[in-house]
Parts: sequence; C-alpha cells; structure tokens
Amino acid sequence: MNVYDILNERGFIEQVSDEENVRRMLDKPITCYIGFDPTSDSFHVGSLVPIMALAHMQSQGHRVIALLGGGTAMIGDPSDKTEMRRLISVERIDDNARGLKRQLEKFLDFSGDRALMLNNAEWLRPLNYIEFLRDIGRHFSVNRMLAAESYRARMETGLNFIEFNYMLLQSYDFLHLYREYGCKLQMGGNDQWGNILAGADLIRRVDQGDAEALTFPLLETSSGAKMGKTQNASVWLDPERSSPYEYYQYWINTDDSKVGMALAIFTFVPMDEVRRLQALVGADLREAKETLAFEATKILHGEEEAVKARDASRALFSGKGDGGHDTVPTVEIDGGSLDSGIPAFVLLADSGIVKSRGEARRLVDQGGAYVNGRRLEAFDEVISTADMENGCIMLRAGKKKYIRVKPTE
Repeated sequence: MNVYDILNERGFIEQVSDEENVRRMLDKPITCYIGFDPTSDSFHVGSLVPIMALAHMQSQGHRVIALLGGGTAMIGDPSDKTEMRRLISVERIDDNARGLKRQLEKFLDFSGDRALMLNNAEWLRPLNYIEFLRDIGRHFSVNRMLAAESYRARMETGLNFIEFNYMLLQSYDFLHLYREYGCKLQMGGNDQWGNILAGADLIRRVDQGDAEALTFPLLETSSGAKMGKTQNASVWLDPERSSPYEYYQYWINTDDSKVGMALAIFTFVPMDEVRRLQALVGADLREAKETLAFEATKILHGEEEAVKARDASRALFSGKGDGGHDTVPTVEIDGGSLDSGIPAFVLLADSGIVKSRGEARRLVDQGGAYVNGRRLEAFDEVISTADMENGCIMLRAGKKKYIRVKPTE
C-alpha cells in the first residue's frame, strides 16, 4: 500500500506541494526527513505527529531522517511564535539533542541504515556567512519571504534579522540532505509550510532537482489548546517528567470527540478497528479510550508499563483503588508533620494535586476533594497518619486526578 494513502486515511496530511508527484515518488523507496529543534531534552506529546509519520514511512520501506537542529536552534524558528525564542547555549543544545535521540529510538529502527539521526550543526555551524549569502541567499526573494505566514504573523510584534535567516538555513538543510542522502521529501507541521516549500524550491533552482513538501495538521483539543498540554503543563515523553501512569491518564482523558482522531494518529491500531471504536457511544466509549491509552503508552514505555498503568487506572476508576499501585504519582510528606496532622487544604497544595492553598479551599468547598475515596467536607479537616491505608494516603481532585502521599521515615 502506498504510504501516502496510509497517512491520508489516518489524518496526517494537511497540505502537499504536488499530490500526484508525491504519490508517484512513494511508489518506490525514497528518503524523507523531518526536523526537530532541540530546545528541550525531551519531546512532548505535541511532537508525536511527525514522529509517528516517520514511523509509518519506515514501516512501508522508506528511509527516514530525523534531523536534529543543533544549528538552527541557535537562531530559533519564528513560526507560530509571538516573540523571539530565548537563545540557548551550544552546550545545552548538544545535551538536548542526546536526550531526543534516546526517545526517537523508541519509535524508529536505526539499524542497517533504515533510519538516520543527523544534526544540522555539522554543516551549519562551520558555514562561511559571506559565501552562504552569495550561493544560497541570492535565490530568495525578500518579498516572498515576508508573505510567508511564519514571518507575516510576526511583523506586528517585531521580527529581528537573526530570525529572518531561519528560512534560508532550513532550506539549506533540505538542499544538503538532497545532495548527500538523496532526500526528496520534507515533512513537518503546517506552520512550517512556507519554510518547507522554500527548501523544495531551492533544490529546483540550484540543482534542478525533484523535491516535494508535505505538512501535518496542527492538532488541538476541543477547548482549542494544543495537543500535549494539560492544565497549562506539557505532557512529556521522558518518564522522569511524565510517568507512564500520567502519560496513560493523559490519553484516557482525551475528549470524546477526539478519540477517533487520536487512535488514527497516535497508535498503530488498524483503521477498521479505529472506525469501530470511534462509533462507540456513552459508557461503551471507555473501551476506545482504554485502547488509545494502552496502545500509546505501550509504544513509548513498553507493554509492561502500559499494563501497570491500565490496571492502576481501572482500579481507581472503579473506586476500588487501595493506594497500593506504584504507578500512581507519589509524593513524600514529612512523617512528623503527618503524625501531628495537616489541614486538608495544606496537604492538597503541598502534594501538588492543586497549585495553591486557595485553589485547595475552593476545591473542598465545591465538593471535589477526596481522601481515600471519602469526600472532604471541611477545608481545614486535619489529615494524619491515622488516615493512612496500606501505608499511604490517596488524594483525589475531581473525578480523574490522583496523588498518593507517603510519609518520610
């Protein structure tokens, strides 16, 4: 099956430069790439769309390149930004790149040259600026660049010269990969459309080559927030930042209207099964959400961790959770303080299940705070070691957020 049809059916494709030519290209193995700027040492859920697209490309016999932007990260991409990115050091960029590589290896097979992990710092950092402007910059029209959405959106808040160079450098990446690795297709988020088209156009102008562009939709939740955010915090692929249980919970709490889309894009569940699950309604939709959460967690963290997260989630969802599940986020509270007793609103805030004591008081007043499954009636109710069950205290905020409190010894 042509991988273009797979990506299209699963909802990956937003724009394509020449659909007929891209499909023809993909009838036989080609090399494609996606760039990732190492501005953090971990991806978050929002990065999974391009990562999963690369996984599908590889599964259909194409060679994929994951390009880490160790060079472009020194400038910062102005796309979809209201202000200039904070510049970070070369040492930090390189450390971040190593962290991202470890995570990409969970989705892609780098053995036997089936996938390549490259860093554009290798060819961008040594560039001679004057030669670069003469050989590459002369092919770019300033008028066309300013018409690109990534630049036009920044004109009101201010676009500085260093950011203005970003399109040239990303285009040069595509040209370099075309020349050195025969790469003919660049993919990325739809906010990169102008940059990717510019790269394909540069290849045609300089080498008279055949190169194309493809972009993915920028996914949002029903509330309009970017995918991968929960309560203004990112959901990370690094298990030290977002535990397998927290990762599982993110997916099982997917909006009902988004479950089918998420199953198609973030798992490898066959589309016939996706359509069956998407058609479920009411309480039966729990099966679709469990499938989504389990499959997504299994891809990243492995089947064993996915099973643990599912078992803990089921126990807590049924109201039979006894606090004995190691996968539930756990915090330690001073044992002496717990012996003496801590007001409920203080414990809720100190545990991190809410952001502040004021929020904790409001949660209790609204009937949304629980201790070991029992609803708290008073914000200043004293919680102590006498409330422990199986060596811990299980706190709950609302219907779905749990934290286990254990006393320090």
